[in-house]
Amino acid sequence: MLNQPSPLDLTFQALADPTRRALVERLVRGPASVSELAQPLDMSLPAVMQHLAVLESSGLVRSEKVGRVRTCRIDAAQLSLAEQWINQRRMEWVSRLDRLGQYLETLKDEDGEES
Repeated sequence: MLNQPSPLDLTFQALADPTRRALVERLVRGPASVSELAQPLDMSLPAVMQHLAVLESSGLVRSEKVGRVRTCRIDAAQLSLAEQWINQRRMEWVSRLDRLGQYLETLKDEDGEES
């Protein structure tokens, strides 16, 4: 078996670039054509299309071409997978911090009893 990145790896690699994050942020508001997505960016249309290709290969964005217009939209399911992964890490740290807080309270109680 080849060492291929997981879908989650591809998602985070795609989101590592600020331009791609900006494209995702725009697409969260609704579908847009490639030219609409490229308009506020200070780069060539081929460069924007390369960024969109990375987002599509990661599964974050889907596109369809009707006539000469390619319309892109976000794939919420892939974003949800990344959100779930982040939330699981957050919950682990919250639990650890809660346990630390409880431990510190027991130390404080012990110090109070000795005084």
